[in-house]
Amino acid sequence: MAIQQVELRMIRLLDIVVSAAMLVFLFPLLLLVSAAVFIADPGPVIFKQRRLGWGGNTFFCLKFRSMALDADKRLAALLLNNPTARAEWERDHKLKDDPRVTSIGRILRKSSIDELPQLWNVLRGDMTLVGPRPIVEAEIVRYGRYFQDYCRVQPGLTGLWQISGRSATSYRRRVALDVIYVRSKSFKLNLKILSMTIPSVLLLSGAY
Repeated sequence: MAIQQVELRMIRLLDIVVSAAMLVFLFPLLLLVSAAVFIADPGPVIFKQRRLGWGGNTFFCLKFRSMALDADKRLAALLLNNPTARAEWERDHKLKDDPRVTSIGRILRKSSIDELPQLWNVLRGDMTLVGPRPIVEAEIVRYGRYFQDYCRVQPGLTGLWQISGRSATSYRRRVALDVIYVRSKSFKLNLKILSMTIPSVLLLSGAY
């Protein structure tokens, strides 16, 4: 059953209120993290990357920069010379032992603090608080025919994947969880996922 318009408005109102409140409340932390990122590896503090959103449209997804400035070269060299890492990348589009990540970046990723700038994406309407994580174009093939489900909603700051093991789960499982969410989306479900996200983040469940 399609989600009702009134629920969509409620979800958007929740997005605006929560993201605005968190940006204000966390402002001192955002400043502190910005300074730490710059000191650890001088350069841009915010990393902007084109991601796919609702309807397959692209937007710039924001994160605190957790990788070295020469990250692309490091990845290319690793994948060229390390078959095990290449297989892991092709399977999950992630690396558990990622040579691109800075020392402060590992902490930010483990704690999910690197994703806090996406609250601005939520406030702007590029993203929502709950939904599939935003993907890059290269990941479309991993969704296959389910990419149409992904495009039916806005990508989220958290979702079923985040409260179900995150990086500890397979990409296939991630896609399945995204499809389940899209086909069951409701204001009540969003509230439940948000409430379960807090302990998941505090326990650093499945993050790397």
